[in-house]
Amino acid sequence: MTDQRREGLASAPPATVSAVSVKVSPFWVEEPEMWFAQLEGQFLIAGIVQDTTKFAYVVGNLEGRYAKEVADIIKQPPAERKYETIKKQLIARLTQSEDRRLQQLLEREELGDRTPSQFLTHLTSLAGESVPEKLLRSIWCSRLPQTVQAIMATQEKATLTDAATLADKVHEMAPRGSFRGAKPQCNRADQDF
Repeated sequence: MTDQRREGLASAPPATVSAVSVKVSPFWVEEPEMWFAQLEGQFLIAGIVQDTTKFAYVVGNLEGRYAKEVADIIKQPPAERKYETIKKQLIARLTQSEDRRLQQLLEREELGDRTPSQFLTHLTSLAGESVPEKLLRSIWCSRLPQTVQAIMATQEKATLTDAATLADKVHEMAPRGSFRGAKPQCNRADQDF
């Protein structure tokens, strides 16, 4: 190597490595699987593949009340698959049982401030795979305002997605006072399960 080239290398600034930040949203206890899916997207963007680094991000971003649920794993992590272990256990320990989700679906859920399609999406997530679409449609429809129910009763052949789109339009157009005191009056033909 020539002296001139050595001088050029010696005077070059040292190489630097830039860290990529990972944007971690607050832990979503209602949907831990979705939170992990978002986190894994951030890991992919940042090029994070090390098990220990992933584990550290989870531990560092859990509020105390959720960290307590997996304190045993945090205090004594396994030698391998730390991230997969904490992920699996957080999901298992914090996800509602199927019975509780179905009870919530059948007894407590109301439209509230959501659009009919948002409400349907929420009910669908509670129902999981165990509730037939016909039953889900009946529950959803029975909890819509009367003005929307009247239109939905004529749409029994429409797909659930198409019915939700129409329900959103009717809900948007209906006068707000008509939503008070809505009583379930949905098409009772749907209730033959």
